Amino acid sequence: MEDLQEKKLIRDAATCGYCEMKTYGGVRYPTRDIFGNQYQVVQCDYCQAWSLHPRPDEALLRKAYDTSYYGETEKKFSFPLVEDILDWFRDGRARKLLKFVKENDNVLDIGCGNGHFLQSLLKYRKVNIFGVELPGKSAERAARVPGINLKTGSLEMDDFQPVSLHAITLFHVFEHLTAPSSTLDIIDRILMKGGVLIISFPNIGSWQSRIFKGDWLHLDPPRHLFFFTPKDFIALMQKRGYRLLSEKYGSPEQNPFGMVQSILNLFTRKREVLFEELKGNKSYTAEYQGFLMFLQKLFFFVSFPVFMVTNFISAIFKKGATVEFVFQKSN
Repeated sequence: MEDLQEKKLIRDAATCGYCEMKTYGGVRYPTRDIFGNQYQVVQCDYCQAWSLHPRPDEALLRKAYDTSYYGETEKKFSFPLVEDILDWFRDGRARKLLKFVKENDNVLDIGCGNGHFLQSLLKYRKVNIFGVELPGKSAERAARVPGINLKTGSLEMDDFQPVSLHAITLFHVFEHLTAPSSTLDIIDRILMKGGVLIISFPNIGSWQSRIFKGDWLHLDPPRHLFFFTPKDFIALMQKRGYRLLSEKYGSPEQNPFGMVQSILNLFTRKREVLFEELKGNKSYTAEYQGFLMFLQKLFFFVSFPVFMVTNFISAIFKKGATVEFVFQKSN
C-alpha cells in the first residue's frame, strides 16, 4: 500500500521532459545519477515520452556539464586512440550525409561538439557549415575548425532565416534539450521543403534499456532528460510533416560499450566509472584506481567482441540501444 501511495504522489507531481504535461502514464523504475541523486523514470500519458522525476534544475545541470564532462585535456577522452576512433565514426556520418547535400548547401549541426563531424564533411564537399554548441571546452575546440559558422549557446528562432537550411543534424543531442518541442518548432521553420533531418538518440525500447533499467548507461541522468521509443518518435515527426527515409539500430560506436558499462554499473557504487576513467576524470574514479580499475578495463577488452555480436543481433530486431533516423521534410 505504501508503495502504491508513493507512486501516486510521483504521478501527481511529475512533469514530462518533452511536452511538460503532467506525467500520468506511470512510474517505471528508479535510477541514480553520477552525484548520487535519486530519480524515478516516468512515462507521459499524453506524448508517451519517458522522463526523469524530479526534473534536474539549472544548478544541477550546470554541475553536470562542468569541465569534467567535456574532458579535462585538449581532447574529451584522454585514453589513447578513443578520439581517433570517434573521428572515424564522425567521418562515416559525414559520408552518409553526402547523399543528401550538394555543393554550397547549408548544413547545421545542433550540439556540434568539437566540430569534427562538420570538418569531415568539408573534406568531401564544399558546403556551408553551421554549428551550435553550449559554452565550454567543446565549443572552444569547435571554434578552431576552419570555415565553421559557430554559435556558442542554444538554438533560437531568429538564428537562421526561414527555409534556409538543406540539412540539419542532431547526433545524441536531442535527449539533452531542456526545450525539445521548441527546438523542433525552430527546425520546422528553418529547414527547407525536401531538406533532411538526421537525428539519433538512446532507444528506451531497446533490450539494453529493458534489461538494465536504472543502471542502463544511456539513461545518463541528470543530462538525459527524456526518451522516446522509435515508434512514438516516428509518429511525432510524421505529425510534423516529415517522411521517414531510413532508420538504423546498430551502432558499434555506442551500443557495445553501453552493454559493458551497464553491466559494470550493477557492481559499482558509482555509475559510469569506466566511462569517466576514459575521459581522464580522476577525481571521480579515485576510489577505483589500481586493481579495481584494471579489472573494469580487462572486462571491457575481453567482452567487447561479444557485445559487437549482440549489437548486430539487436539491430536486426530493431532493439538496438540507440537509434538513428533520417527524415525528409515534406511540407
